[in-house]
Amino acid sequence: MTLLTQDQTKRICDRVLSLSKADECIVSINGKRNGNIRFARNAVSTAGLIDDTSITVRVAYGKRQGTATINEFDDKSLEKVVRRAEDLARLAPENPEFMPAVAKAPFKASNTFVQKTADIDPEIRAQAAAYSIEACRKKGLVAAGFLLDTTSFETIANSNGVFGHQASTSLDFTCTIRTEDGRGSGWVKRSARDLARFDPREAADVAIEKALRSVDAKALEPGRYTVILEPAATSDLLNYMMNGFDARRADEGRSFLSKAGGKNRLGDKLFDQQVNIWADPWDPNVPVLPWDDNMLPRERQELIKDGRINALDYSLFWAKQKGQRAVGSPGNVIMGGTNKSTAELIANTKKGVLVTRTWYIRMVDPQSVLLTGLTRDGTFYIENGKIKHPIKNFRFNESPVTMLNNIEEIGMPVVLGGDEGPNPMVIPSMKVRDFNFTSLSDAV
Repeated sequence: MTLLTQDQTKRICDRVLSLSKADECIVSINGKRNGNIRFARNAVSTAGLIDDTSITVRVAYGKRQGTATINEFDDKSLEKVVRRAEDLARLAPENPEFMPAVAKAPFKASNTFVQKTADIDPEIRAQAAAYSIEACRKKGLVAAGFLLDTTSFETIANSNGVFGHQASTSLDFTCTIRTEDGRGSGWVKRSARDLARFDPREAADVAIEKALRSVDAKALEPGRYTVILEPAATSDLLNYMMNGFDARRADEGRSFLSKAGGKNRLGDKLFDQQVNIWADPWDPNVPVLPWDDNMLPRERQELIKDGRINALDYSLFWAKQKGQRAVGSPGNVIMGGTNKSTAELIANTKKGVLVTRTWYIRMVDPQSVLLTGLTRDGTFYIENGKIKHPIKNFRFNESPVTMLNNIEEIGMPVVLGGDEGPNPMVIPSMKVRDFNFTSLSDAV
């Protein structure tokens, strides 16, 4: 994909805005190239490249809105998409929660683009897959995995003078490795903006080690255990909790941050003192675009400070209703940690369970964020500071709210997630007491 430059997209946006006859017009241009390679049973199964660029136009007549999208950029097509949006707006009912386009504001660029990642080609993808495949063939193991690299740009503009343009890159890799008899399984996930920070050998070696160590798993009685959660396992649980930071959901009683009488828990201490979570569009490890979907400038936000709820996410409409200042919704989630490795957390544990991965997670109770799910791909019993043996997987019923209250130690954060999944995250491993395993699972 040839990335459109800022000058090119500015000309397109100016043309669209000049064509519109509506009360207001909002334009967004998105271009994305996704390169991928998938392998299974120690052989590449698919590889490809998906490339598309589109423009979306949203207009309003009073409180009536219309939206249209097209992926052609000649003058005739641009006029076509504008007229289509205007026709739809005239037919639409009034939106009682309509909010006008945001006013012009400066955007501080974030470092979301790395040329080395944008230059990834089929040979690089093949080399990444080849290491997992070749290493597994030598050890009598079976590998399956997926590598996805993304190069993209986004441009935004509106009739109030807002304009922003920025390019991004990302890379995500997952790999599952199993023994040929299916009794052992290991899994790994790696994410990066910069290809230089991704080592496919290191990733595959982690999954291989877990596959070999997880053979002959023993059954452990369900119950409450001290658990060491690797970052990937923790992130899947925290994603559900972070959705509850929407201010409207909290005020309307639909969140764990709700209080009786239409109030919320802003300022309340809900978690262990060690818990600090924030969003920062300029974080060097997980930078994101400096604006959100409403074209609001993002800011660094301390969401949880020393265990207290420090900020909620207000939409434009809800901010107006509650007399609050709306800022851009968080684009990433960063949890503070220490320099302790997962191995050090294990060494400090007399008895416990190491969880590599959580999956098939479902919400049980939104008010408490009670979740149910399964462990998978390498679960181990810890005794006297060492991994003693693999154990069969568990089903768990647990809330990340409770989990963050029961923290004993926090480890070193790692980068997880990317453009194609949930918001990028920096999440540490952590040791948690009284994690609730409710039953055994035969899955590996």
